[in-house]
Amino acid sequence: MSLSGKFNVVLGVTGSIAAYKAAELVRLMTKAGWGVHVVMTTAATNFVTPLTFRTLSQNPVSVDSFAEPDVWLPGHISLADRADVMLVAPCSANMMAKIAYGLADDLLSSTILACKAPLLLAPAMNTGMWENKATQDNLALLKSRGVGIVDAGTGELACGTSGKGRMAEPEEIFAAVAQIAAV
Repeated sequence: MSLSGKFNVVLGVTGSIAAYKAAELVRLMTKAGWGVHVVMTTAATNFVTPLTFRTLSQNPVSVDSFAEPDVWLPGHISLADRADVMLVAPCSANMMAKIAYGLADDLLSSTILACKAPLLLAPAMNTGMWENKATQDNLALLKSRGVGIVDAGTGELACGTSGKGRMAEPEEIFAAVAQIAAV
């Protein structure tokens, strides 16, 4: 819990059509009185703009590793330190692989690597990507390390197919974060 007494979520948003659902998730979290700090990958900004998240969270949105930080610490460190939980929703197959192998080549993956708070992922991807052995191996590795997973749902996907891989609904993800907040 931060010095302000608020439960703080650092929300990572990756490049996925499911990024639009993250806006509703931010709304639910701020309505609960939580502090929400959004970190977007550059790819995510092609689906939803930082302005959307800045408006809903009432906090600056971080995208660039080399942007001027709002405190004296490097951006990824200050974000990691303020998190009571680190949530990535949607979490693309690419970000899952980065996390599994400790890659830190952008602001979000650097923040995740520096963060000591519980990590929760809400995967979102095409069924073929979800079922790929590499993705399933990464998922198993992350689970073995204690990373929380809000399982991908089954249903109609943006690509026009149907199957497993769609991001869980915002209410389900919110409930998973609320369980962590209650601890």
